[in-house]
Amino acid sequence: MSENTNSNAIYDLHDKPPFLVWLGLSLQHLFSMFGATVLVPLLVGLNPGVALFTSGVGTLLHLLITRGKVPAYMGSSFAFIIPMASLLKTIGYPAVAQGIISVGLVYLIVALVVTFTGTGWIEYIFPAEVVGPIIMVIGLSLAGSAASSATMLNNKYDWRVFVVALVTLLATIAFNMFLKGFLGLLPVLLGIIFGYIVALMVGLVDLSPVASAHWFQLPNFETFIGKNGFVFYPAAVLSMAPLALVTLSEHLGHLMVLSKITGHDFFANPGLKRTLTGDGTASVVAGLVGGPAVTSYGENIGVMQLSRVYSVWVIGGAAFFAVVFSFIGKLSALISTIPGAVTGGVGFMLYGVIAAAGLQVIVDNKVDYSKKRNLMIAAPILVVGIGNFHLQLSSQVDFSGVAIATVLGIVLNLVLPKVAASEK
Repeated sequence: MSENTNSNAIYDLHDKPPFLVWLGLSLQHLFSMFGATVLVPLLVGLNPGVALFTSGVGTLLHLLITRGKVPAYMGSSFAFIIPMASLLKTIGYPAVAQGIISVGLVYLIVALVVTFTGTGWIEYIFPAEVVGPIIMVIGLSLAGSAASSATMLNNKYDWRVFVVALVTLLATIAFNMFLKGFLGLLPVLLGIIFGYIVALMVGLVDLSPVASAHWFQLPNFETFIGKNGFVFYPAAVLSMAPLALVTLSEHLGHLMVLSKITGHDFFANPGLKRTLTGDGTASVVAGLVGGPAVTSYGENIGVMQLSRVYSVWVIGGAAFFAVVFSFIGKLSALISTIPGAVTGGVGFMLYGVIAAAGLQVIVDNKVDYSKKRNLMIAAPILVVGIGNFHLQLSSQVDFSGVAIATVLGIVLNLVLPKVAASEK
């Protein structure tokens, strides 16, 4: 190994482990992100094989753009589930693709702005009192969707769905609490597998798509151009682009954590402009081929923190395996047979974890809610976002509650005085 900048590292950024060790460490990263990355397209209605492909390609692009200096894995983002699902149902994938591409373009525009202005203004509009509640809203706004998936089958209540969802949730909690080592990194994936087995036992799974799928086949790639040619969908851009502001704060947070645990200042080298460009390019490419928007993954940061392995070679290996796995047709077909009861049960945990992450931001930064200003920012963000207080200008232009809550939080933070008149 080369000399480590971080003496606590087993393998530092540019250390290349022996082949078999490299293989094992890369698979560990792949499996740690696998459950969440394929869950997003399952919840939205996109192809899981394409999501695997775009997560791998996006990660490799991010490594290339950051000059191999940031060990970040790019997985499917949960922030865009609601608008993606709505657009896919009402218009089709070309609209979803345009929305995802617009998200990537927002990142690229911000990267360009950062090049000339620095990062102070981003930190100014995204303090903890805004970021915390917004992250909570991203998770809690999906609670209704999870509950519906966990109780309904063909728009009718089914006790089997309820039982499978509950068993999946409890299994995921148990795996998270009682497993350790390598298996302890896979509670979501193991929860899905356990729930899937129970769903098979009660007759909620149809395996015929697996039997008819080929072992090797191209993922179901799609584009932003429909069957009848290119049509611009402003609703897609207006409903998804504002949410890039939410994932921008997530990007900053992940970069701060990575810098802390690895001992490398990624804000200085390669710089925020390159990390933002890497994220934005990954989402643009995902939108061009049929995948969901992508973002850096906390699961993989956790793996690095536990293993003390920060090697970009390991992250690159995980990305390579993701691309290879996306071409295994039977695997994609098997993933597509996972019923809503299972995804809903896991969703109860995952969406709650996202909300808890927002709460952690508030706690870590000691946001004081005895101060009226902080309360006046958090309260409307939570209710507007969770209640989906949306602005529908037409059948194609609909600002989701999460988007409205994000913009509202930013505006309130900018215009409200630091101290309320009654507190002076």
